[in-house]
Amino acid sequence: MTDTHKETLLFVDDEESILEVASEYFMAKGYHILTAENGRLAVDIIAREKIDCCFTDINMPEMDGLALAEHIRLVDNTIPVIIMTGYPSLDNTIRTLKNGVVDFLIKPVNLNQLEICVKRVLRERQLFIKNIFLTKEVEGKQRIENLNRELTYKVEELNTLNRIMTDFATIDSSFDLFKRVVDLSTELTHADEACFYVINEAIQRPVQVARSVAGGNGNSQNHPDGSIAGGDDGQCAGSLDISQLILDNCDEDRPLLIHENSKVRGLPEAIRSLMLVPLNIRKKVFGVLAVSSLGEKVRFSEKDLYYMSFMTNKAAYAIENVALYENIYENLLATLYAFVGAIEARDPYTEQHSNRVTRIAIALCRAMGGSQEEQDILNVAGQLHDIGKIGIRDDILLKPGRLTEEEFRIIKEHPVIGANIVERLGLWDREKNIIKCHHERFDGKGYPDGLAGEDIPMLARILSVADVYDAIASDRAYRRRMEETRILEIMYGGSGTQFDSAVIEAFRSLYDQGVLKAINDAAN
Repeated sequence: MTDTHKETLLFVDDEESILEVASEYFMAKGYHILTAENGRLAVDIIAREKIDCCFTDINMPEMDGLALAEHIRLVDNTIPVIIMTGYPSLDNTIRTLKNGVVDFLIKPVNLNQLEICVKRVLRERQLFIKNIFLTKEVEGKQRIENLNRELTYKVEELNTLNRIMTDFATIDSSFDLFKRVVDLSTELTHADEACFYVINEAIQRPVQVARSVAGGNGNSQNHPDGSIAGGDDGQCAGSLDISQLILDNCDEDRPLLIHENSKVRGLPEAIRSLMLVPLNIRKKVFGVLAVSSLGEKVRFSEKDLYYMSFMTNKAAYAIENVALYENIYENLLATLYAFVGAIEARDPYTEQHSNRVTRIAIALCRAMGGSQEEQDILNVAGQLHDIGKIGIRDDILLKPGRLTEEEFRIIKEHPVIGANIVERLGLWDREKNIIKCHHERFDGKGYPDGLAGEDIPMLARILSVADVYDAIASDRAYRRRMEETRILEIMYGGSGTQFDSAVIEAFRSLYDQGVLKAINDAAN
């Protein structure tokens, strides 16, 4: 038969009769009873059994009741201990209270009174345990909330740092990079203004090259001297001079955080909070980022300074890469343009042909509403459209008479050769396609692939018109410049067949306005 009560009572007394009477009585009431003749035996029982309540005498051999009570308090303070003694004293009472004893009974103990005591103590024990569990649950929830807050902060921090790295990884010009630094500064810190200064040792003052204002459009324009509209050199926060503070910061070469302006020397009163973060390139200060708060709401913290320092470090790395890329890019273009120059030098009649074609193509693109990016693409593709002719033999390229069928087949290879040269550089995919397609015809009868209509890149259709016009309007090795009427017959007559009619309409408009003549006159 299973006990209806789960409570286990431990009686500890050196009087065997008391143990027998208590055991018999409480077993009849459904309790699980354990007994021990002294404290030492009780300790062994407690070590292996789950005890809900302990009754113990004080005076016992080997280990008395007070020592047992102290042991229980240290092992499991949820087990209530009730002292039973036939020799009560004030000293014993005080000592039992110090040892965490919950009740003190005088022998001989009435069994009914003992049962009432058991029920009360066990009820209090349940409340005590429940309170411990609740306390632990509250502590656990608080700990989880703290961990969640910490985790959220770490995730936000990681997202911010990742965003900074991603933003700077995609920038390919110095001006865009400086602008991104100041725009991101106001966005991340909720600052009123951020300015980036380059330190110019020659004139011993900081030169502002980028500025961002909270709520502004972020499109400040450059002055001719390199400063930004909206602020002069050494001035930020709406024309407040912080030049000396910037120079002092450069000398110290470490970030400066002014959480609250309390009449800091060299800092205007209108600036309530400020961060100055130097940007170093090759262990030398290249510039300083100044982030300002003018109102009462925003005060910069160490976290803000950490983000700004991290950002300037990434910006410095990006600036070096951009500078290296721009240098390589310029050198590469110079080399390729030298190839084009060498080609044109082989044929005096085609000298400056690439320059004129480029100017005409850009003018056509602009007239058709082309973007600045498309005009920039044409600037490269136009200059390099004939670079493939470097692979054509002089006896074919410079032949004064009519080309044979085989010679014409060879000359038609130059768009593919040019595209392959550009492709090997790993740059300018769109430019490569334009170079390859600039001899395709709108009706599909061109070369090298016989593309037609919309399959030909739009910029290649524009370049084709510019190329043909300059070719027939210039002296060539095998013929003189055509008459003006004949030139226009070829150009306008090719609308919809050789050329895209939309491009020819733009060509007609520019020709009537005298734009094309002005381009030729400027080139010559």
